[in-house]
Amino acid sequence: MPMSRGRILAAGAAAATALTGAGAWASEPVPWQLGLQPAATPLMQNIDDLHDILLVVITLITLFVLGLLLYVMWRFRESKNPTPTRTTHNTVVEVLWTVIPVVILVLIAIPSFKLLYYSDTVPEADLTVKAIGHQWYWSYEYPDHGNFTFDATILADDELKEGQPRLLSVDNRVVVPVNKVVRVQVTADDVLHAWTIPAFGVKVDGVPGRLNELWFKAERTGVYYGQCSELCGVNHGFMPIRVDVVSVQEFNAWVSWAKKEYAAEDDGTAAPATRVAGLESTR
Repeated sequence: MPMSRGRILAAGAAAATALTGAGAWASEPVPWQLGLQPAATPLMQNIDDLHDILLVVITLITLFVLGLLLYVMWRFRESKNPTPTRTTHNTVVEVLWTVIPVVILVLIAIPSFKLLYYSDTVPEADLTVKAIGHQWYWSYEYPDHGNFTFDATILADDELKEGQPRLLSVDNRVVVPVNKVVRVQVTADDVLHAWTIPAFGVKVDGVPGRLNELWFKAERTGVYYGQCSELCGVNHGFMPIRVDVVSVQEFNAWVSWAKKEYAAEDDGTAAPATRVAGLESTR
């Protein structure tokens, strides 16, 4: 749907400040906003397009049924039909109300199956990230870039900085390069979890003992949030996900920093917080 001037300004402001210390939300909501979050990947754009098509279809069906009900209430009201008909079957009507829904469902199924195939077929990846769900935080591994590992836990209310959203901010973020195919392998070590980023159009369960995967290709830089979308226990609502999409140069600089930072954490000699290529450590 066309964006209002207010939504355009809000989106522009979010993009302009996406890599500041506070880390603005690239999909920040605005008052009276309708529809899904702005799509950041081709996959989510396809989902958004199918959603809009189905919204038109169900609206037309609802209006047709409403009009039919109103017509029947008027045409066959008691005052106009004191002696009701004894008709019990109408072959034409029964064929129509069987065939037409079938045709509608087939027409809906064609783009739906195409989208399912597109989302489930992982193209050749430029980067692999492994996400492991725990009760109740996420661990991440970068096997293609030094195989370093770090945990991402929610920030308490007294740890939040100005501009950081409550219940969505974490101490360590996932960083990926823009316009690159990212494969995310998801699993869990205790109960079911689910790794979800609405703006990317991705969601998959993390199952103990099983490795699931999804993929995305973010086409614009910014900060994107998600949450565990599987009921995993008492702190289910406190497993946020933050993904920073940055330029390739910034990503390479972050990887160089992360190799030292998280390796140092493993041996207990973590370095103090630093700022690398516009990305500020949140530790």
